[in-house]
Amino acid sequence: MAWQPAENRYEKMKYNRCGRSGLRLPAISLGLWHNFGGDTPHERKVDMCRTAFDLGITHFDLANNYGPPPGSAEIAFGEILRTQFAGLRDELIISSKAGYDMWPGPYGEWGSRKYLIASCDQSLKRMGLDYVDIFYSHRFDPDTPLEETCGALDQIVRSGRALYVGISSYNSQRTREAAAILKDLGTPCIIHQPSYSMLNRWIEDDGLIDTLEELGIGSIVFSPLAQGMLSTKYLSGIPEDSRAAQNHFLKKDFIRPEIVENIRKLNAIAERRGQTLAQMAIAWVLRGGRITSALVGASRSGQIVDSVKALENDCFTAEELSEIDAYAREADINLWAASAER
Repeated sequence: MAWQPAENRYEKMKYNRCGRSGLRLPAISLGLWHNFGGDTPHERKVDMCRTAFDLGITHFDLANNYGPPPGSAEIAFGEILRTQFAGLRDELIISSKAGYDMWPGPYGEWGSRKYLIASCDQSLKRMGLDYVDIFYSHRFDPDTPLEETCGALDQIVRSGRALYVGISSYNSQRTREAAAILKDLGTPCIIHQPSYSMLNRWIEDDGLIDTLEELGIGSIVFSPLAQGMLSTKYLSGIPEDSRAAQNHFLKKDFIRPEIVENIRKLNAIAERRGQTLAQMAIAWVLRGGRITSALVGASRSGQIVDSVKALENDCFTAEELSEIDAYAREADINLWAASAER
């Protein structure tokens, strides 16, 4: 019997308006950065996407280079759109990005008009789509005029390739500049995707979170679990199958005894709140309503279920926030910054 999405799916999720736009995003969105390439069985990808949608997660976030190999996550998601989500396109928010190294030669990365438009076309082909809902400039390009990058985003919308545009990992100053250019072009920037977690406060220190609020730009934060550090995974060492063991995006050097001890104290706070540490970390980034959506990844469907449970307790007392700050700030190792590569 063919899968049918849960009839009560929209009763299980909270939806937040994205800045001053008319778009509403689920408080938790599913990111396909990890565990959606050729290294993961397709059946598991299907199960994760079905589970997410059954829980009211309507937003699926991709980029041209997600895999491995690069592009394979979009190919896999395109297959799921055709076989599992057929007839559901208008209930989905699908995003993609371009900015990182994707193909050989001088036109395969960064922020030129040549690269962004070619990459968008490739992403649409891989997913079998006529348009994406959101298309991002994945990182600021210091060698391309921002007017060119923003002009390409404007053209992508006007040509029907995307409905909205956003930027990712731009600092506060560059965000202001990009937003002003896009506003003048008539294609406003509606969303910013920065890294943010209890252990990674750069959007607070840089003033980006205040800038987004002032400009009416929504925010969807990636790595709210600090690449898994804000879970119990590393409290007893580095598991062989963990991201830290791969020593790529999450370095082994980050799992230092003093940091683990502070994470252990954060875990104790979560236990008092009746949550897992991961659930508390997600609830924390969503606290106060300043963040539109928390972008979570998963290696299995059960992790998505656990993540959504974070919404059952997303309020914090002043005492809890103070205690979290004391331990998290001490453990803050600035895992990612405005120019962090993804």
